Amino acid sequence: MAYNLVLKVLLVFAIHQMVLISVGHTSVPKPRNPDSQNKTKKLIPENYLKEIRPPTIMGKPIEVDFSMRVVDINSINVEDMDFRMDMVIKQEWQDARIKIPEEMFELGDDSVTLPSQFFENLWQPDLYFLNSKVVEIATLTHKFSSVTLFKNKTIRYAARMHAIVACQMEFQHYPMDTQVCPITVESFSYNSNKMMLQWSGPGVTLSPELKLLQYNILPLTLEETQEYTMEKNGKFSRLVVYFQFERQIGHHLIQTFAPSTLVVVLSWFSFWLDLDAIPARVTLLVTCLLTLVTMFTGLRSDIPAVAYVKALDLWMAGCMISVFASLGEFVIVKVLHGKYNILKAKESKITKDRSLQQWTSPPPSPKYIYNFRYKNMRQDNYIQLYWKTDNGKIKIMWKEIDRVSRIVFPSFFFVFSIMYWTILMVGSGK
Repeated sequence: MAYNLVLKVLLVFAIHQMVLISVGHTSVPKPRNPDSQNKTKKLIPENYLKEIRPPTIMGKPIEVDFSMRVVDINSINVEDMDFRMDMVIKQEWQDARIKIPEEMFELGDDSVTLPSQFFENLWQPDLYFLNSKVVEIATLTHKFSSVTLFKNKTIRYAARMHAIVACQMEFQHYPMDTQVCPITVESFSYNSNKMMLQWSGPGVTLSPELKLLQYNILPLTLEETQEYTMEKNGKFSRLVVYFQFERQIGHHLIQTFAPSTLVVVLSWFSFWLDLDAIPARVTLLVTCLLTLVTMFTGLRSDIPAVAYVKALDLWMAGCMISVFASLGEFVIVKVLHGKYNILKAKESKITKDRSLQQWTSPPPSPKYIYNFRYKNMRQDNYIQLYWKTDNGKIKIMWKEIDRVSRIVFPSFFFVFSIMYWTILMVGSGK
């Protein structure tokens, strides 16, 4: 019993010591370094109001420098007429109310990077993208933003953002179109008498690694303007950058123009097929026409339905008209061939009847026989189905139409192609 009692006492003592150790090592929140807090408090006076813009000389508008570096552009959506852009924006302005102690800067430095929480206590330019749908600051474990303070009391705010920007697109010259998409930066509250925006340095730069799959980015155009805004009843300073996206034609040359041209050329082979091969000739032309219709239907799904005619519509219409005309030519030739066979049957019967009468009357002259045939042909047909040339050769109408079509159809399509590409390139400004 005494042995068990000793064990119990030792066990209680051990538990008591473990509790004391755990309590002793428990972390207790400690106040932040007062020196770190005092440094930021020294910058902002007690009477500082972040809702009021910084004072300027003689009440001039405060100047805000703005710059943008475009990191990536993707998701150019023709259905919603917008595109997504990742960028790093910078804003700079001076705030004379800030007090800067000399000990804040390290030796040789003229600027110091402050925590992003410091920016929340300062006056901020209320800039926004006028034609944006969504604008967000990029985050991972924290927001990608920074505040830099210079010795001359200039504040620079930088942030990594992504935005979805609206763009009014036009497709008259599709697929050789160039979409002009402006991005407008403006103050929401301060008119041009209170705030003046200006581009800083080059204004907008593009990342060298930036490439688009279906577009080429043309050189940017920057503007600094002042526009009257009816909703806010005042004139506001604006910064505008125009992005121009030139569609790459190579994809459409391979996927659209080359196949459609080959289908049209294939339809011309029917002019070399004899009329005895009616199933082959009809199948060839109908297949070509259905191929173009199917191709056109698939191409129309790549862009939204619009109320006007696009350049691609004209090209596909020209191709389908060419194939349809080849089909119409076959119908005409087939009808003339049938009339020609009927006429030849009549002439054969007349010649046979004349041969039966040669025993009772002298035979007619060859000239009389031809004149009789020609007169009979003119009476029964509105179209001359065959004729005799000066050198004595007999020309048959349906065969001549096929022969001429072998030259006329390619010639017309060639002229159409030259006119189409000339007008399209001039109209699209290539």
